[in-house]
Amino acid sequence: MVTNIHHVGIVVRSLEASYRFWRNTLGLPLVREAEIKDQGVRAALLAAGGSEIELLEPVAPDSGVARFLAKRGEGLHHLCFQTADVSGELAALKGKGIPLIDAAPRPGLAGRIAFLSPKGCDGVLVELATPDAPEPKPDSPVRFKRLVIGCHSPQDTAKTYQDLFGLPEVEVNGGPRIMLGWAGRSTLLMVRVTEVGGMEGMVALSMVAPDMPPLIRRLETANAAMLIGAGEITIEPQSSHGVHLHISRYHFP
Repeated sequence: MVTNIHHVGIVVRSLEASYRFWRNTLGLPLVREAEIKDQGVRAALLAAGGSEIELLEPVAPDSGVARFLAKRGEGLHHLCFQTADVSGELAALKGKGIPLIDAAPRPGLAGRIAFLSPKGCDGVLVELATPDAPEPKPDSPVRFKRLVIGCHSPQDTAKTYQDLFGLPEVEVNGGPRIMLGWAGRSTLLMVRVTEVGGMEGMVALSMVAPDMPPLIRRLETANAAMLIGAGEITIEPQSSHGVHLHISRYHFP
């Protein structure tokens, strides 16, 4: 059983350049950084409330992350669920016939990890992680809220994720959208591709900032391209390393 969204991975051209936005402007504290040679990346985990943001810079030209960057540019790369038993979760998914990238867990920045093929997860690259040891996350002025997934049938995609990972459904105000996860902590929002310009897979990230004025000042100082509304900010992908980013004052649901 998965218990939380551990992190969302973002591919960037330069870790140092991405720090200027994600760490310095948004204020997400650095948890750890390391070069993971078998994956050909330099990676960093930044605290974002009960979840984290992982930044991935390719350091090997033949790595999967390098190929992703060359084909798609910077942007959302993968979704990681936390589980207490990555080995058991992997075995259960294999028993269901889900195609795996990793047949067995291996060491990663988030602990013991394993990746599943996007073919079994409606086009989303999913990672499972069991952290090595519980550790308190640093406080962050901006916190993870939800990941938006574009799909042809939100109902079918939601059923896939419920069947695979046991995600609880979160009540929303009717309509074709479906939300799964843990209300007030971390959720997935399944929407029709027609709502998001025909884009499939991970399309946007939502976060929460209870104290908006200091954040807006930092964004203005950084000359971020953004739209400011009543209690919300929409940041354009060119300023957030390819990520469609929405930040609001409130967490509900």
